[in-house]
Amino acid sequence: MSEFRSIVVAFPCQVHWGDCDPAGIIFYPRYFEIFDASTTLLFERRLGMTKFEMLRDLEFGGFPLVRTRARFLRPTRFGDDVTVKSIISFGHTSFDVEHQLSLNGETCVECSVKRVWVTRDAQGQLKSHAVPAAVRDKFRDDFPAN
Repeated sequence: MSEFRSIVVAFPCQVHWGDCDPAGIIFYPRYFEIFDASTTLLFERRLGMTKFEMLRDLEFGGFPLVRTRARFLRPTRFGDDVTVKSIISFGHTSFDVEHQLSLNGETCVECSVKRVWVTRDAQGQLKSHAVPAAVRDKFRDDFPAN
């Protein structure tokens, strides 16, 4: 799959009250929201444009999720300051992202996702499309992780 792998983004985030179940631990679907936000953030940082600008300025209709898998190793709680690190690997029309959420250096959740780069055809239907070379090239550069 991978033509290259790149550590793209590591960012801090805090577990908020609304993220948690009645026991005060993060409700597991919230992790997927965090990882989705991390994917968007890594593209925004590398491309220097927002997702809205990507939709407007690139041959791009989104990058829907087509596969995911997660391992929940340790709970996180309201008030925890966690770090998400994401690593991306590109294929032709798809890319894999490995996310790791950690607390004080200890891995709490690992998640792998596959997404497909899509465009809209003349009828407005989503179709897979090759990830543009200009986009892929932005991920080849040796940028710092955050």
